[in-house]
Amino acid sequence: MKTYFSGRPATTLGAVLTAAALALTLTACSSGDPAPADGSGSALSHIHGLGLRGDTLYVATHQGIHSPDADGRPRLVGDRRDDFMGFTVTAKGDFLASGHPAPGTDGPADLGLIASTDSGRTWREKSLAGEVDFHALDTGSDATVYGYDSARGVLRVSADGVAWDERAELRALDIAVSPTAPGTVLATTETGVVRSTDGGRTFAPASERVLAYVSWAAPDALYGIDPDGVLFRGTDGGASWTRVASVPGGAPQALTAVDVRRLLVATQDGVYESRDAGRRFERRMAVESGNGGH
Repeated sequence: MKTYFSGRPATTLGAVLTAAALALTLTACSSGDPAPADGSGSALSHIHGLGLRGDTLYVATHQGIHSPDADGRPRLVGDRRDDFMGFTVTAKGDFLASGHPAPGTDGPADLGLIASTDSGRTWREKSLAGEVDFHALDTGSDATVYGYDSARGVLRVSADGVAWDERAELRALDIAVSPTAPGTVLATTETGVVRSTDGGRTFAPASERVLAYVSWAAPDALYGIDPDGVLFRGTDGGASWTRVASVPGGAPQALTAVDVRRLLVATQDGVYESRDAGRRFERRMAVESGNGGH
């Protein structure tokens, strides 16, 4: 695999242009781009989520869940080609997802929350089928599920993935739950990172740093990536952000922090992995240029 080293910082876009770039991402939803009929290694586009189970990489896309083969080519996991808009791997290793069924599939237009206990080979309905399309999902240390309902612009919270409470209304792209304080939630917005300390009932500005995606794997493993593909590391619960590096491949589509040193990032030309806290990246899977992750 080719290794990419972080270079010098690129010229930073002005705040207005950066916010405008995020605004375009916030309003974009993937379309078209049907998957190849045999699922045999053609490059993917429209990445919506990343995760690991064991040491296997799983990539949630507009065309199903895929894992890379030995040559970095995507292979379909299971037989579902649904548009997995929201995706996360829980601490137990279960998959949670949301989105839309594949074209021609019977059932409601919105999947609600679905779950897999066998790494995406089979799925079962948990709740909200036909009602909700979560574009972002995360879980707390107490297994509380947080989902961002993009159609209504509201955060929903569930203790069991079945019964849900509606919490704050906000315009966001991504969410991240504290790994130690399950009532603390970060969300990325056009004006910066906002934070809730009451389980998503209210949010207040945490930082003016405009980020597209955030991921919080451990107390010292809070990461964010901006619309230009610049990786940042957060401290003080998301109040401060320090630039780490520019991720190869341009604008981001997804970000997952596995631990303090291991990161997964999807950009416009590939899914990349870092094992040294973002200093170097290796491309794990090729991606065709898309119109953003969500």
